[in-house]
Amino acid sequence: MRTLPSLGAAGAAVLLTAAVGVTATAAPTPPPAPTPQITDAAVDKAVARLDRTVEDMMRRTGVPGVSVAVVHDDKVVHIKGYGLRRTGESAEVGPDTVFQIASLSKPVSSTVVAGTLTDPEEWDDRAVLPGFSLKDPWVTDHVTTADLFSHRSGLPDHAGDLLEDLGYDQAYILDHLRLEPLGPFRASYAYTNFGFTAAAEAVARAKGTSWQKLSADTLFKPAGMTRTSTEFSAFAHSPDHAATHVKNADGTWSPRFVRDPDAQAPAGGVSSTATDMARWLRLQLAGGTLDGKRIIPADTLARTHLPEIVSQPTNAVGTTSFYGLGWNVGYDGAGRVRLSHSGAFELGANTNVTMLPLEQLGIVVLTNGAPVGLPDAVALDFLDYAEHGKVSTDWLALAASAYATALAPPDGSTTDYAHPPAGAQPARDSAAYTGTYDNPYYGKATVTADDNGALTLALGPEPLRFPLTHYDGDTFSFMTAGENAVGRTGVIFADGTLRIEYLDADHLGTFTQR
Repeated sequence: MRTLPSLGAAGAAVLLTAAVGVTATAAPTPPPAPTPQITDAAVDKAVARLDRTVEDMMRRTGVPGVSVAVVHDDKVVHIKGYGLRRTGESAEVGPDTVFQIASLSKPVSSTVVAGTLTDPEEWDDRAVLPGFSLKDPWVTDHVTTADLFSHRSGLPDHAGDLLEDLGYDQAYILDHLRLEPLGPFRASYAYTNFGFTAAAEAVARAKGTSWQKLSADTLFKPAGMTRTSTEFSAFAHSPDHAATHVKNADGTWSPRFVRDPDAQAPAGGVSSTATDMARWLRLQLAGGTLDGKRIIPADTLARTHLPEIVSQPTNAVGTTSFYGLGWNVGYDGAGRVRLSHSGAFELGANTNVTMLPLEQLGIVVLTNGAPVGLPDAVALDFLDYAEHGKVSTDWLALAASAYATALAPPDGSTTDYAHPPAGAQPARDSAAYTGTYDNPYYGKATVTADDNGALTLALGPEPLRFPLTHYDGDTFSFMTAGENAVGRTGVIFADGTLRIEYLDADHLGTFTQR
């Protein structure tokens, strides 16, 4: 969820008042600078109720394991694990339990890039990865690291993610972004993991190293983040790691899936602990220093905290959200900046970080359950109480609703493929459908039939195999799989082609028979 407070009516009124009556000889009076409002005592009271808040939200959602850290005035004032690393086992979550942090990787990765730069304007250098291009040659020649890190390149929402679900590697996915239709360059926001990844990989390539090594050498090692990595193998082999869980139909949770995000490592592949993320929070709030040592240049890091584009004209709390360089950027009614980012794997992880730099206050919440809003709600509840001494709303209900909306299947088919229509037309003989089909974006698709004529669709490099169920005439269906699964989707055969409905949102889902 990317829904943060922005400059509200009070702030707007201040700006309007300052602008009224301006003459050629008098400059407008700027609004007063925001000042800290949250006292140490208020933070202490908010921390004192955190255990109860987390435990209550775990009870309400059933999320198995949570780890939380709070930083204030360069001190870790709360750090604790809750619940189980894996259901059905006794090992408990602790501050050093390793979690997949999903898209919370983005502000971590923007910190890495900031550490490689000597001037904030270098964010506006071209993102040059050998062989990388977009559909418009002019955009290819002008797209920058900042464009891709702020999701304003024109690539469509989550471009490339379906290729990852089918098993394609990073090189294949980045190469095939050139086929994606583009929206307006620098005038449209669309969240794209692989656009972000392309820019990060370009930075590493320019430094003559891998993204994994660049991250370790620039941030993880200097900051003492000893259990943080961008490689799935490090997470999987950690003896103290939290398995990913999804919710079952009966309301229980189980670790049914494994999510390997190596293809999008800079955008979603970081794993870390509450202990390490607390060190990173201290570094962020201290402008790039940690324990008296300069780790990241202050000015290149500060650039990541500035808004680059509007991400939500009106968000869940009725204000405007912006996106910076790996950060959601918002402003409250007093003009204070609020920085945040969430991470979500539908296969079993959900995380949040939220900071109020002016208050030198930040919280990170890591969970091992599919997104139901718990980490966002814990952060919002904590900061609400710290600022006001009470909680103004049921943040878990709000966050859960926002996630349900954001993660709903995209608009498209209204067909219920699980229930063929009355009077459905029979399929033709299986030989009419079998064969190999080609697609410039999704690669090869193969349709085979068994001895009983039952059809199977094979997709991706491994490939993945999907039994086809007849629906009506030349239309079949199958159950989708992976991070971006949408349930049952249609496969329509016509004139030597097959079109896979859920792959066709950007009109790239038609395969032609050889």
